[in-house]
Amino acid sequence: MSFNDLAAALEQRQQAHLYRRRRIQESPQGPEVVVDGRRCLAFCSNDYLGLANHPRVVAALKRGAERYGVGGGASHLVNGHSRAHHALEEALAEFTGRERVLLFSTGYMANLGAINALVGRQDAVFQDRLNHASLLDAGLLSGARFQRYRHNDPASLEQRLQAATARRKLVVTDGVFSMDGDLAELPELSRIARAQEGWLMVDDAHGFGCVGATGGGCVEHYGLSQEEVPVLVGTLGKAFGTAGAFVAGSEVLIETLIQFARSYIYTTSLSPALAEATCTSLELVQSESWRRDKLSQLIARFRSGCSQLGYTLMDSPTPIQPILIGDAEEAMRISGALEARGIFISAIRPPTVPEGSSRLRVTLSAAHSEGQVDRLLDALGEVRQAGDS
Repeated sequence: MSFNDLAAALEQRQQAHLYRRRRIQESPQGPEVVVDGRRCLAFCSNDYLGLANHPRVVAALKRGAERYGVGGGASHLVNGHSRAHHALEEALAEFTGRERVLLFSTGYMANLGAINALVGRQDAVFQDRLNHASLLDAGLLSGARFQRYRHNDPASLEQRLQAATARRKLVVTDGVFSMDGDLAELPELSRIARAQEGWLMVDDAHGFGCVGATGGGCVEHYGLSQEEVPVLVGTLGKAFGTAGAFVAGSEVLIETLIQFARSYIYTTSLSPALAEATCTSLELVQSESWRRDKLSQLIARFRSGCSQLGYTLMDSPTPIQPILIGDAEEAMRISGALEARGIFISAIRPPTVPEGSSRLRVTLSAAHSEGQVDRLLDALGEVRQAGDS
């Protein structure tokens, strides 16, 4: 057996400036990190509220490990469902305004489990073209007829739904699109889905904690009920600063997932210590609204500065602030020029984003200071002035 064809494919990816390399981080998450032995000011983490290394969250993790140990030991349906897991599910149900919540080990597994439990070969799934890869993969693996509508275009969705004759119709969208930072048009998507007797599933991984008056995400921002968004997904490794994911919805939905979601049934539960830590981070998300206020201020400051420098920003009101570059090689060069100046921002290239839309995905955190944002803007100005861009 030869891997020559695999080696050729890897070489081709390198030549196209699309090769990915892992970087070794030697410090906790925070505005300043040590990457590959070098201290940098980082603007590429999803730790939007600065909770990943919060002392209270760290203490809760230790407390949870002392009480429950580290590993879950088994799947939730065997003997891996701890009191910490159950308490977190109940707290998240109250937070989201849903009847029940079900924890998953990762966001990928939550999306895979939910979609494949709800639709199959007699059904149809409709997805935004810019949905996260886990949503797209789950739709394809479900066996349902798979259709993609134009990005954030309710009319495009409506046209496809009206032509469908499937038993079940599942409309799937991100709440906040992870590479563009824009919000889905959820009220209109919900109206259309309900008019066509479909279900709307929203993955609000990047909205929870950051969007909404209390951090309740896009559904809180738009004031949408459980009936209007019957399947709500969130992750815990971003604004919550821990790990794992959840699906929120009705009693019938959650019981259906417990019985039919294979990625829930056949995997070891999330560490109970992490569940304990997440209960504390959830309290901080709700009680410390200043973190969202500060984020809004930093976003406005960054967008104003980038506009003055002549960079092209995408239309995003969220901590995700992509600088559109276009060419993959150019994005890599700018990322490298910034790193030489002590600024760590990853270049996002195809296939993560469409061809010709490579970008610097700048992400802001409540842990950043105004001075650190100004330092980033100064470095971007130097790169442009030096002709590196």
